[in-house]
Amino acid sequence: MVQTNANDPRLKSWVSIPAGSDFPIQNLPFGIFLRKNSSPVAGVAIGADILDLAYLNTNGYFHSQHLPADIFIQPTLNEFLGLGRKKIREVRERVSELLSDSNNELDADARAAALVPAREVQMLLPVKVANYTDFYSSEEHATNVGSMFRDPKNALLPNWKHLPIGYHGRASSIVVTGTNITRPKGQIKPPDSDLPVFCPTRKLDFELEVAFVTCGETALGSAIHTADAEEYIAGLVLLNDWSARDIQQWEYVPLGPFLAKNFGTTISPWIVTMDALEPFRAKGPEQNPHVLPYLAYEGEKNFDILLEVLIQAGKAEPATVCRTNFKYMYWNMSQQLAHHTVNGCNVQVGDLYASGTISGPSPGSYGSLLELTWNGQKPLHLPDGVQRTFIEDHDTVIMRGYAEKNGVRIGFGECRGMIQPATHARS
Repeated sequence: MVQTNANDPRLKSWVSIPAGSDFPIQNLPFGIFLRKNSSPVAGVAIGADILDLAYLNTNGYFHSQHLPADIFIQPTLNEFLGLGRKKIREVRERVSELLSDSNNELDADARAAALVPAREVQMLLPVKVANYTDFYSSEEHATNVGSMFRDPKNALLPNWKHLPIGYHGRASSIVVTGTNITRPKGQIKPPDSDLPVFCPTRKLDFELEVAFVTCGETALGSAIHTADAEEYIAGLVLLNDWSARDIQQWEYVPLGPFLAKNFGTTISPWIVTMDALEPFRAKGPEQNPHVLPYLAYEGEKNFDILLEVLIQAGKAEPATVCRTNFKYMYWNMSQQLAHHTVNGCNVQVGDLYASGTISGPSPGSYGSLLELTWNGQKPLHLPDGVQRTFIEDHDTVIMRGYAEKNGVRIGFGECRGMIQPATHARS
């Protein structure tokens, strides 16, 4: 277990932190932001503000961390994350010191220059995603889908409890929160037709996921053991794996998702570090049958992170449709990374690894509309008489997540996206 002073629940900051903020001094997640008429730089979220890391480094506040001069004057965090978990920890500890209410190293002028109101900036993708993998690691989700489309008595395929199932997704269409998503078109096969048709998806869905970002590289042919996996993980983001269910149902046999998934994936803008989440470790579900030795692990590798999804229909008030928890995941991140590399697949800085849809044991904890409405058979009733089976044009999907303990709330900010109508194009 990592011991870090930056996690002390007694810490207070000279920055005013709004009640219920995702970003107290015990969090300090990293992101990339853009001010008007400026270039992208790295920052740390604190309350309703952002601490400009480029300013601090240029003015010598990271002298003892021996950082490259331009490490925070970059369009992404890749170069910084590539310095590894230890250096990320050192910088977070130093930022914690500078923001502490007992520290006066930053005078009034420096504080005014280094602190930027979050409402005045544009958040960018925190990393250039080198490779994107999406797992399928929630037993409840896999069981629900298997029951829906196969045999309820044999919902899980024979391999599911022996290895973390996953597939490689499209890195180029990963976007940051607030980016609109265009309704995708593709082939679907209506139940009353012998042939497929080309049209916009009629069953657009969200998938509530958490993803980890890597901060290390391995050589082709090497593998990462579960005991070492977390040293390669910088931190976590929220992720919405937008899914076109009707396109998916027609195309996924025999090779899995393709056009149903690659049109857009939304992530939250702040990388919440593994160190900040250290106090929220939790025991995962019992794994039975016993896993093969390379997937065995010691200690608590799951994390108690509360998650929720809201749907905003047009300009109506957002309504919560799902509440669940990251701790429900059957396969943990260390197992996912160990399995991903056991065949010699190399890891790169900035890789993104999504958990798969996170569903809990009760209907209200299901992490997709496919499950919440049971493939459209049970419409959701939103305020003002609005019903939804799947996502409609101009709907906004909002995902939130936080861990809370000893009066400290470590949050992720929002993962938000609005659906725009399909573009007009020849079929």
